[in-house]
Amino acid sequence: MVSKIDINKSVSHERWGEFFDQFSDGNRGRHISIEIIDSELGDEELIRNAPLLAIVYDRPGKGDDLVIEVGQHEVSYAHTVDSPTEVLTGQNSNGEIIAIWISDATERKTLIKLQANLSG
Repeated sequence: MVSKIDINKSVSHERWGEFFDQFSDGNRGRHISIEIIDSELGDEELIRNAPLLAIVYDRPGKGDDLVIEVGQHEVSYAHTVDSPTEVLTGQNSNGEIIAIWISDATERKTLIKLQANLSG
């Protein structure tokens, strides 16, 4: 579960496109897990220990969704968050992002957990 991760840093909606572009460039290949937290359907782990390819945000009017793409050189799995409403990040003591928490319009949450970057 979400132990020792303080997920409290909000990313302003206006910056989502830029944030996810920069995050994808800096974290491509980093292994992630994706979990869904849904009060009605229950929690579900979608993928574990897979390399991040990209996180792509299409603003309202262009799709209004966020796609998490996993794979080494091409997309082997993709998860879409429709109509995201909030993006929060969690960081370790070094300031490295180790979790991203995305809420959507249905109040379903998507949690992306990232393995520590051992390269420094």
